[in-house]
Amino acid sequence: MAKRKVLRRARQILGEEPVALVWCELRKPIPTPPKDVHRAAGKGRLKSRHHWLWYAAAVVFCFVVLPMIFIDSLSRRLDQLLERRGHAGQRGGPETPPDAPHSGRGRAPESDRGQDPAHGVFDGDWNLTAGQLLLRWYGHSPNPKRLVLLARDRICVAASPRRRWSPTKADDFRTVTEFALDKARIEGEAGQPRGYATFRLCFIDSSWLELGHLGEQDDADHFLRTVSR
Repeated sequence: MAKRKVLRRARQILGEEPVALVWCELRKPIPTPPKDVHRAAGKGRLKSRHHWLWYAAAVVFCFVVLPMIFIDSLSRRLDQLLERRGHAGQRGGPETPPDAPHSGRGRAPESDRGQDPAHGVFDGDWNLTAGQLLLRWYGHSPNPKRLVLLARDRICVAASPRRRWSPTKADDFRTVTEFALDKARIEGEAGQPRGYATFRLCFIDSSWLELGHLGEQDDADHFLRTVSR
């Protein structure tokens, strides 16, 4: 369940008890928009900005953890090589080289790549509601997480304006945008596998935006049950 302070803040924003709520984010990076469209929308940021602790952890991983993993892997490979050479010397025969990899096997055909310029993030039209919302997505908040609140008469999307290590625990989030129920709807199915559940925010102009990485499993289950009725 959402934190008590999150629920309290949600009530303040809506002025009522939310029908359902869920933390979510874009499942994939925002596709690169045409330069003229991006410029017309104010050339806003198209990538999230993490808390400084995230970058510190990434530096430690790259310069401490990865070298240790590499050295350990190299040591094991050398041990295996010396052991194989020892066995080959005892047998008096040459080592059998490993089978050469079959080129092209297991690879996705080039023709299958890049078929969807929108990458399943939205409908692909930057001039419609979903595309315009994406162009300003990280301008409202640098955090990847958004709180989608379903009220009796509207859908509200909120986020914390500051960079946070754990945005789902923030109690300073504010409304990013909201839509009346005659302008937007949410499409989702109940009972989706945990960790893979998604839903779509659909607009009256036929554009849509897909969201996933749903947080707080109880909230996610209730949210999907509510919108699937």
